[in-house]
Amino acid sequence: MRVDASTGLMVGVKQVLSPFFDERPAGVVPDLIVLHGISLPPGDFGGPWIARLFTGNLPAGAHPEFVERAGLRVSAHLLIRRDGEPVQFVSFNDRAWHAGKSVWQGREACNDYSIGIECEGTDDVPYEPAQYQTLRSLLPMLLDTYPQITRDRVVGHSDVAPGRKTDPGSSFDWSQVR
Repeated sequence: MRVDASTGLMVGVKQVLSPFFDERPAGVVPDLIVLHGISLPPGDFGGPWIARLFTGNLPAGAHPEFVERAGLRVSAHLLIRRDGEPVQFVSFNDRAWHAGKSVWQGREACNDYSIGIECEGTDDVPYEPAQYQTLRSLLPMLLDTYPQITRDRVVGHSDVAPGRKTDPGSSFDWSQVR
């Protein structure tokens, strides 16, 4: 597993490319990583639904929780499944649509300058050791490829959207990735 800086893709990682991305603003490179927590339906793990959400194929009728989510145009650069498998949806060189209305250190629109990594989980269920292992392997690669990102610029969704978002939640053990 490695990052190809020219394409922004992870070599040796499953690719399920999302249509929900666009170019970063001119001259903007990633200088922040935003960690998220996600599960679909909420609290369920291992199904196809996250990938279907990020690719615009979430069937509204498959679960009551999907009715409002089915039409969303959202994505992340990476998903780390419960077993530690990384799946890439958007090139790191492009802007994924993961943070929504957000601000970091007075700078708005975090999607413009961040890499979004979703960890399959919830605020109140502990994340798996395999997920932390993948993050410990992945983060140094990203920091090497994008030197503007430093360890103190790896934050939670709750940090860039306080009051609106709580993920990755209290169950996320930050000491595992710092």
